Amino acid sequence: MTDEQLQVYTARITQANRTELIVIMYELLLQDITDAIEAHQKNDMPQYERSLKHASRYMNELLGCLNHEYDISNQLYRLYTYANKKIIDGMFQKKIDYVEEAKEIMQALHQSFIEVAKQDKSKPLMQNTQQVYAGLTYGKGVLNEISMDPNHAFRGFKA
Repeated sequence: MTDEQLQVYTARITQANRTELIVIMYELLLQDITDAIEAHQKNDMPQYERSLKHASRYMNELLGCLNHEYDISNQLYRLYTYANKKIIDGMFQKKIDYVEEAKEIMQALHQSFIEVAKQDKSKPLMQNTQQVYAGLTYGKGVLNEISMDPNHAFRGFKA
């Protein structure tokens, strides 16, 4: 993942509610799986393993986020553990088929959570974060990206 992608995710996280955070976690997981598949195609096994280890961490985080008061959590738990097993098997056995199967499962769930996130109108979890206003300006022969924060003195969590 590039530094620019990390900055975009960081900005999204600061403005996200609970459901949007889950969607972001899915996107990070799917990006790591995609990176692993590309590394496998290039025969870069150290990068393949690193990407799958990151993906497995996101899977474990998704497992930890489940609220077992709801029946759907038990179904998601089974899907997450199955997909995580495929990721781990793919990492140790170097079989890309397992990783691709996990990716298909997680892509379908990702699409479902995108729809759920559209209905969630709750406030962002992080309060008092930097508000980002961004735009492009034209300079001589270049485009300049700018961002301004009217309240940058009071960022992050309130204690």
